[in-house]
Formats: sequence, C-alpha cells, structure tokens
Amino acid sequence: QVQLGESGGGLVHSGGSLRLSCTASGFRANDYHIAWFRRAPGKQREAVSCISSHDGTTYYHDSVKERFTISRDNARNTVYLLMNSLEPDDTVAYYCAADLRPMYRDCSAAEHLYTNWGKGTLVTVSS
Repeated sequence: QVQLGESGGGLVHSGGSLRLSCTASGFRANDYHIAWFRRAPGKQREAVSCISSHDGTTYYHDSVKERFTISRDNARNTVYLLMNSLEPDDTVAYYCAADLRPMYRDCSAAEHLYTNWGKGTLVTVSS
C-alpha cells in the first residue's frame, strides 16, 4: 500500500530551524518526484519545494529560497525539508506529495500532478 508519512513539525521561535521528514512506504521514493506543499488557512495549497527522481533537480518557492533545503535519503526512503531562519509567515501545515505517474522529466510545483499525499504536519513559528 502506497503511503506517505510526515513528521518533524512543531513549535519554534522566529529564526529557528526544523527538519521535516516524509517517509514513503509501498514504493521507492527516489523513483518518483516528491514535493512539499503548504496551505495557510483560507488559501490555496502552494508548492514549497520538490525534488526530481532522475537527478535530484530541485525547485524552491521564491519565499523559501536560501532558507529551506530539500534532500533525499534513499536508504531510509525518506525526503527531508530542512527549514532555517523560520518566520511567523511559515506557520502552516506542510504536506508531502508523490507524483507516481510522472509526465515530465523534472518535478513540478503544480499540485494536480501529484497523485499521493501525506496527512500533513503542523509548523508553528512564534514571533
């Protein structure tokens, strides 16, 4: 059974760091594009970052460039999102997603391309 499980969320002060984990089961994460999304209340879900299957090409939303880093541990079948210099605006639920029917060479920020989703983990940044 294909599943994605997020962990690592929590409460942190502004300027602090967290590392989110997305552990895949039922498939090899490095064979597919994996992305992190987030959704603030009342807003659409937006792609924060993604990592491509074939060569690890990455994408970052402009708001997190040079603060967040996505990486993959194939032995643990896990994708990480290291979040540094966290700001109160980063306070939202974060979801990982897998594109198990990839149509494009590189991962995408397009939500509709992702076929499987985790349940999310909440990040709260206090000012």
